[in-house]
Amino acid sequence: MGHEINGLHHVGHIVHDMDQAIERYRRLGFTVAAPAYPVLPTAPGGPAEPFGVANAHVYFPRGFVELVAVIDDTGRVPGGARPIPLRVPDDKAPGLRAAIRATAAGITSFLERFQGVHIMIADTPDIDRVAARLTADGVGHGGVHDIQRPVETGTGTRMEPARYLEISGPGSSPGRAPEGRIGFAENPPVEAPHEQADHPNGSTGLVECVLCVADTALPDLARRYEAYFGPARPGRVTRFDRANVTVVAASALAGLLPGERPAALPAFVAYAVSVRDLSATEALLRGNDVPVTRTGPAESFVPADAALGAAIIFRQDGHVRVG
Repeated sequence: MGHEINGLHHVGHIVHDMDQAIERYRRLGFTVAAPAYPVLPTAPGGPAEPFGVANAHVYFPRGFVELVAVIDDTGRVPGGARPIPLRVPDDKAPGLRAAIRATAAGITSFLERFQGVHIMIADTPDIDRVAARLTADGVGHGGVHDIQRPVETGTGTRMEPARYLEISGPGSSPGRAPEGRIGFAENPPVEAPHEQADHPNGSTGLVECVLCVADTALPDLARRYEAYFGPARPGRVTRFDRANVTVVAASALAGLLPGERPAALPAFVAYAVSVRDLSATEALLRGNDVPVTRTGPAESFVPADAALGAAIIFRQDGHVRVG
């Protein structure tokens, strides 16, 4: 598999209310970039209107956490959100609107399952090679898509190229698998000051995503993920080190995250970030009335109930979990 995967590109936390999510994440000690939403005329020459989904990002030097909320029929957008005008020829606008509506419908269907993490995208330096490998191995996917993403810089917002691929789960359409939306992304290097955000909780990187499955489904899912991410490291749980993905059977979840119960199966139940000083992180969380549980000498977590449906693990920088 060579060096096709560099770890996690991002995880997507789908929420009911973006304003609430931003407030909660800031109380958790994260620096959250201002939310953004697309605007596009509903008819040629008409006014640009918000639609689709709004998102906000928690950036790290490599990778990010994306907060995602659907813009409702009233067009209400989060406070402080910035519009991102989508400029396309008139003949292309209907297709773009349809694609964005389809994305919003997919996000809505995820949210109907539960509020929490539904998106896990791995980082790759060569997405064409990944696509060729998946195709050769009989893994369904929607092909490589070239898009533009808004990036905040010191001189304002600019659009930067990005490429992504979404895996098709068994019997599912591209971008859909039983556990959510999974895939790969390739971005060229971007000099963006906001991506070096200093987080009050001392977090330094996105280092793991945790997927919980029914005990009986674990062997099949492990085989499926080996086709995506390469060989697993066996142990008390199954770990795909190159992608930083951990898969745990439902019966073993309490041993990993005491007191946690999945809202559905399969489901992404948690993600982990590294921190400079775990004790300082815990002190900040407790000072903000956020419950936190120490699970080992170098790791603590905030339960899903206190973090909008996804447990957040804080791990001492440089520590590697074993077993």
